[in-house]
Amino acid sequence: MPDHFSPDLGAGASPMTWPPQPERWLNRLARRSLALQERLQVPLGTPWEGDPMPQLRWVAVNDHLAQELGLPGNWHEAADANGASTLHVLSGNALWPGMAPMATVYSGHQFGHWAGQLGDGRALLLGEVGTPLGPQEIQLKGAGATPYSRRADGRAVLRSSIREYLCSEAMHGLGIPTTRALALSASPLAVRRETFETAAVVTRVAPSFLRFGHFEHFAHHPHPRHHEVLADLVDFVITHHYPELQDAPNRALALLEAVLQRTARLMADWQSVGFCHGVMNTDNMSILGLTIDYGPFGFLDAFDPEHICNHSDDHGRYSWSNQPQIGYWNLRALAQALVPLIPDAQDDPQVVVDVLQTYETHFPQAMTERWCAKIGLRPLSTQPNADRADDTRLALDWLTLLARGRVDFTIAFRRLAGFRSDLSPDAPENAPIRDLFLDREEFDAWALRYAQRLRAEQSVDAERAARMNRVNPLYVLRNHMAETAIRLAQRGDDSEVQRLHRLLQRPFDEQPGCEADADFPPDWAQSIEVSCSS
Repeated sequence: MPDHFSPDLGAGASPMTWPPQPERWLNRLARRSLALQERLQVPLGTPWEGDPMPQLRWVAVNDHLAQELGLPGNWHEAADANGASTLHVLSGNALWPGMAPMATVYSGHQFGHWAGQLGDGRALLLGEVGTPLGPQEIQLKGAGATPYSRRADGRAVLRSSIREYLCSEAMHGLGIPTTRALALSASPLAVRRETFETAAVVTRVAPSFLRFGHFEHFAHHPHPRHHEVLADLVDFVITHHYPELQDAPNRALALLEAVLQRTARLMADWQSVGFCHGVMNTDNMSILGLTIDYGPFGFLDAFDPEHICNHSDDHGRYSWSNQPQIGYWNLRALAQALVPLIPDAQDDPQVVVDVLQTYETHFPQAMTERWCAKIGLRPLSTQPNADRADDTRLALDWLTLLARGRVDFTIAFRRLAGFRSDLSPDAPENAPIRDLFLDREEFDAWALRYAQRLRAEQSVDAERAARMNRVNPLYVLRNHMAETAIRLAQRGDDSEVQRLHRLLQRPFDEQPGCEADADFPPDWAQSIEVSCSS
């Protein structure tokens, strides 16, 4: 079967059976890898299977995502004719007919330094299945050692798996491109980290898990025909994920530009909700512009632009304020990997530099749009005479105010929606936002400018508040919330994981009984540390 085959999976497609029928598995990456092995003796990875775990149980199943994928209501209880249950298959203990499990190989830069070959050290791609959302890859994280584990055990612990499960779905709820989490299973199997913990597996779903590091690997591979594999990988990605680039004069250069634009938007998305990824190595950057690999992440509490969420990041390379620049740095690494496929760049590197420099336009534009929306200014398309430079200064001055006062990032933006522009900043009705600041006079001075700007666009406070509450979440996955769920789950109580999942599916909507989730973090939250083992 050619790897470009894809069934009709639109509205008229037949309902998904679960387990999927063997022909529903497309496995285009696995087939391409086998073809490259036969033709060039350089595969994209290694066929592999999971390492079984004992006494499995579900911690959480994502029925909302399952419904989007077209799965039946009892999907997590289903088994095939041979008795292989969904729980066992999605934990790495069994396989279904039609799957083509493999671990892929990639390389990358870690903390700014070339790390050489890496690969799926604890990830296992079960296969790619046709769904109403289009083809989706199903990958397990924590199913055991692979050929790329580099002497590690290939396991994930319950603590880090809960964080990944919840945050991937929280980001989806925020409208930010991300890999998804279909399920989370656990086992009492002991796993040694700083202390002994128990094992877990997250089932991840995405159109593709290809990373910048895949391209870096084949750009620097010692095999004499490695650039042929690199070219094949570029063709594969364009054919299946960027079909609009099929007729581009130089497909590799066009791919770089498309990935740059998606990455610029993603960086703006992260900054706008106070998300810190924590480990933005090139092997953790998605070629589709998705948020991928949730490890030592965090959402800002008290606003500190230099906040470092990863306790392992000694020099603050991946601080919140550095993320956009690191996104650009990683794009430069991707560009360097693609240069062998760009003939014009051999004579004139400026053709690649020109594409990279567009980041200096794409990111600021995306960031300005998001900051202006978050403070309630209408889109520029509705205000032909507006001065976005002044608007940008207003938004950045607001961030400066938050930083000086170490004001809670999420709460401040949410409360700003209730600001009464028709009243004095020190009016009692404005106390909820004004009282967040120790320096009231500084807030008042900014608020007067803000009110003047709102009047200039004839803003109606109620309408503005509604707009702002659609882009400023009431709930984010703060570290203390995840930590509470983890501690309960480690004692066998998974209810808080499931509750938080429900909450974070609708982060912009007030939900009765969840007032504490929208409140300031408790004092003990300051002692939480997350690192690369998280």
